[in-house]
Amino acid sequence: MKRLLLASAASVLVAGSAVAEDVNVGIILGFTGPLESITPGMAAGAELAFAEASEAGETNYNVVRGDSTCIDAAAATTAAEQLITSDNVVAIMGADCSGVTTAIANNVAVPNGVVMVSPSATSPALSTIEDDGYFFRVAPSDARQGEIIADILAERDITNIAITYTNNDYGKGLADAIAAAHEAKGGTVAINAAHEDGKGDYSAEVAALQASGAEHLVVAGYVDQGGVGIVQASIDTGAFDSFFFPDGMYGQSLIDSVGDDINGAVIGTLPGTEGEGTEKFFEIAEAAGIDPTSTYAPESYDAAALIVLAAAAAGSTDRTAIRDNIVDVANAPGEVILPGDLARGMELAAAGTDIDYAGASGVELIGPGEAAGSYREYEIEDNAVKNIGYR
Repeated sequence: MKRLLLASAASVLVAGSAVAEDVNVGIILGFTGPLESITPGMAAGAELAFAEASEAGETNYNVVRGDSTCIDAAAATTAAEQLITSDNVVAIMGADCSGVTTAIANNVAVPNGVVMVSPSATSPALSTIEDDGYFFRVAPSDARQGEIIADILAERDITNIAITYTNNDYGKGLADAIAAAHEAKGGTVAINAAHEDGKGDYSAEVAALQASGAEHLVVAGYVDQGGVGIVQASIDTGAFDSFFFPDGMYGQSLIDSVGDDINGAVIGTLPGTEGEGTEKFFEIAEAAGIDPTSTYAPESYDAAALIVLAAAAAGSTDRTAIRDNIVDVANAPGEVILPGDLARGMELAAAGTDIDYAGASGVELIGPGEAAGSYREYEIEDNAVKNIGYR
């Protein structure tokens, strides 16, 4: 009898180990650099999804973080190499900024056959990288954001604008998209000029922007870097008191830094949607102590969710198997899966049932890993963000 009980216990242990597969997944974001104030919320959003999937009991997703720095391609590549070759991650949630995302994809992830799902890399150039199907993003391309911004400017009868952009892939791609869309609607771009991050004084850049004669300034920069410096210098010198902020400028840190002078002076856009999926994410994020309004936190949850659902559909955490199932679990037709419902989604996917992960941000993948996406329009009043609507 004792031998039988031991054998039974051993069987349970073997079975238990079979359903408790431990795998590593990477999160690579700019924990230092010009977006460091928003990346904790992004990481927390992704880790919430991985924890939810782990609790379902099939796989324990052990998160390993890497620092992209947002702007240093060499450092980001080194961090990704560590995740892929040393930590043996099966997939990566990230990266965040477009330049480092491109570097990681080209130099490390794609050559090693590792999926990347970015929550926030929006450069139009990422639409055409040679990725062998391993790169996805849940935030829409800035080609789309440029069109949205041009629509808002036209509706508000803002015709003559100046544009300043952070001098990298993200800033240049976004600035060009805004300029092209605005001019296509009959608007004028008086100046479209780059600025460098990390400077202590932006008065010269602001003087050149003011000299263009435009009354409205579009700042395609970073909330914790040159972008806030441009805004502060503009207000200090009286050069501009009307701003448009694309997604990289969204964040409470800028409001806190600039103060009351920013109230009533800003129109902004940020990828986002509304509906049941957003409401569900708010519920589970708040229960976990996460600010659900944090920049790209919903998209980060969704990026991680796609990885675990694709693995469930594949019945494997093999890197290529994850790649081959992401589009299938992301899009219709299928049983709609929302935040907080990953266990059911994984169970259905594992059983061969079609699922449609709508997620927190209205996930829909089009083209080569592209997101269709929608945008939130906002203003800043009383030192806080006020939502205007969604497009």
